[in-house]
Amino acid sequence: MVDFDIALLPVLRELAERGSVTAVAAATHRTPSAVSQQLRTLQRQAGVPLVERVGRGVRLTEHGRALAGMATGVATALATVEASWAEHLAGVTGTVDLAVFPSAAELLLPGLLTRVREHPGIVLALSDVDVSEGEFAPLTADHDVVIGHRPDGARRPDDSAVETIALLREPLDVALPLDHPLGGRQRVRIEEVVGEPWIGVPEGYPIDRVLTATAGATDTPPDVGFRTIHLPVIENLVAAGHGVALVPRYTSRTRAAGRFHLAELAEVRAGRRIEALVRPDRAVRPAVRTVLEALVAEARAVTA
Repeated sequence: MVDFDIALLPVLRELAERGSVTAVAAATHRTPSAVSQQLRTLQRQAGVPLVERVGRGVRLTEHGRALAGMATGVATALATVEASWAEHLAGVTGTVDLAVFPSAAELLLPGLLTRVREHPGIVLALSDVDVSEGEFAPLTADHDVVIGHRPDGARRPDDSAVETIALLREPLDVALPLDHPLGGRQRVRIEEVVGEPWIGVPEGYPIDRVLTATAGATDTPPDVGFRTIHLPVIENLVAAGHGVALVPRYTSRTRAAGRFHLAELAEVRAGRRIEALVRPDRAVRPAVRTVLEALVAEARAVTA
């Protein structure tokens, strides 16, 4: 028999995901002392240690981690009931907070907004984010849906607290200046371009990981002279003759004509996986489900 207040479980889940009492307090708009008091109350009710001191902070014990994992299931069950009742009363309504990185927004957002127009009760609140590969999943603590990406071959994080919905695989092509000696080729080999000056994204980002792994088949590491998170800047630099770049095919081809040439990388499989990440308890909300379905439909359309 459960002899503790399940309403206190969310604070334990937040601590597991955010790592500190201060971060939990900031995210939940409470004081650190209020969060600490809730943790003490829950620990007293549970009858076993849930947190332990580490330096000036705290961390979850084995019991705490187990209970925090169960909190996800409890939150999902409660959210399912609340969502079903809300849908019964008012239909599919509500605000969905969508976090998306820029090149995925270019590719998916116009069509997504068109599809969501069919559901006037849904309001999309958009957040522009661009982080390294491992930082997308933690964003689900603050956003209903997060669109992230990872390189071909990279495993999804083993995180039961986050659901992953596959959207599309986008091939990565080599962008070359129009007057480049290889500018008329449909396919180029990595050894033909690895020695060129490269324009890239920050280290640790999925496209950079693909470039590094692909160049690893040669004896020449890529010489990346300039890095930026802004794809149009990369394309402009290539078009002006300042180097070559690895760019996403579907996103860049709309701007390539007459400016730069796209060539497929021969003999290697270079691409990125674009996915939607969502907490299970938010995924059950009718408005969130509707947005996810629209994202899947739009991803199919842009790759058709």
